[in-house]
Amino acid sequence: MKAKLVKPQNLKGFQDQLPEDMLVRRRVIETIQKSYELFGFLPLDTPVMESFETLMGAGGTEIAKEIFRLQTPEEEDAALRFDLTVPFARVISQYRDRLKLPFRRYHMGPVFRADKPGPGRFRQFTQFDIDIAGARTIAADAEVVAVLCHAMNALGLTKEGAPLFRIRISNRVLLDALLDGCSIEDPEKVKHILRVIDKLQKVGIDNVRKELGEGRIDDSGDPIPGVHLSEDTIEIITRFVEVATDSRERMIEKLEALLPQTKLAEEALAQMRELHAFLTALDVSEEEAVFDPSLTRGLDYYTGPVFEIEIPACREVGSVGGGGRYNRLCSRFLSQDIPATGASIGLDRLLAALSSLGLVTTQKSNVQVCIATVGKVARDEVLKIASELRAAGISTMPYLGNKKNMGDQLSNADSYDIPVAVIIGEDELQRGEVSVKNLIQGKEIRQDIKDHDEYRQAGTAGQQTVARTEMVSVILRILSSVER
Repeated sequence: MKAKLVKPQNLKGFQDQLPEDMLVRRRVIETIQKSYELFGFLPLDTPVMESFETLMGAGGTEIAKEIFRLQTPEEEDAALRFDLTVPFARVISQYRDRLKLPFRRYHMGPVFRADKPGPGRFRQFTQFDIDIAGARTIAADAEVVAVLCHAMNALGLTKEGAPLFRIRISNRVLLDALLDGCSIEDPEKVKHILRVIDKLQKVGIDNVRKELGEGRIDDSGDPIPGVHLSEDTIEIITRFVEVATDSRERMIEKLEALLPQTKLAEEALAQMRELHAFLTALDVSEEEAVFDPSLTRGLDYYTGPVFEIEIPACREVGSVGGGGRYNRLCSRFLSQDIPATGASIGLDRLLAALSSLGLVTTQKSNVQVCIATVGKVARDEVLKIASELRAAGISTMPYLGNKKNMGDQLSNADSYDIPVAVIIGEDELQRGEVSVKNLIQGKEIRQDIKDHDEYRQAGTAGQQTVARTEMVSVILRILSSVER
């Protein structure tokens, strides 16, 4: 009986990364990694699977609903990580004898959320994190913002000297002080208010007012419950989150005028003044990093400054990264607090933004040379030439298909955008020669060529016959003139 064939397809919410995608991703990853390492961050990796107990509750009830639950062969409750921060807290707690604090790490890897898939929303996506554990000083938060700015600039997110990105910064203590002044102490009500404020960029101030009050009906007709605050309290909160200015220093002055005169407010303002001073010392401009009191971030564990990276020209992509200070996360594993701050770049969203702005170019391969044959050339001779080229550091792909037609072989090279071909035949091998073809220069004349003689008759633009001993130097000269 004929075996039943399985339909080749992805699970919902998961995507493949083909070579063209991976080459672009790798260039972006390498650029970000260089920035991270320039600032002294060290690489770290953790398993994609953690114990369910480790992950449960770290991100609040909303995240708990999105966790992919699993079970090990030993019937241990496990789950796929939903971010890279909780595993980092576990590592810091587990290896206290090996990781000396303060400790800086960067970590790139896939994370998983059992969310409803949709356009641009996947159940597996890649995050690229940095964190500093063991530093209570706000200088650590400034370092995180500064390295994010460095990475964005290195990726080309500038135009005529001005940044195309913006890092919005606020502080959870600011809002705590504001709500404390309004006598709002119920933790669940505070969380609800923070979630509503965080929607300001998406839904606008009028809808925020409605949600802080009795609620509203969204565009689909569904009711959104309100916080049921008084009109006076709504006015205090909305006036605070709507403050805008092009200066971090003036923003602090305006916020000070709106906050109650309490110890908590003094602490929040002092942190923001320190952060501004440290950012200035790190040469982070007012255009790159702005203070924005409407930013709250969604997760429950932030305790101080919070940040979000946005690219105004690509608002449809949304935030491409964010983070903040989380001084109490390790308390789930240790009987002591370990102060920490960090941020995460969403690689998939960042790539979408870079592509939209034309800042990434796709390439079909990173192969520099292909080897094609004419006539009866032994395979071991082809592999010897490939070995010579690779020994010189030249990425080489010998043609291993069954087609002997020269046009077919070069067409295969063209499908991968390979810039140089080494063409060998029996006569050339006996004379100790090879033909080197600049495929970029000679692309227009190599269509429909069936054999070596016809190839020569059609024109030799971009092609030269050289001694085998000169092959490497000739190819290197061609490669130096070809933009990849």
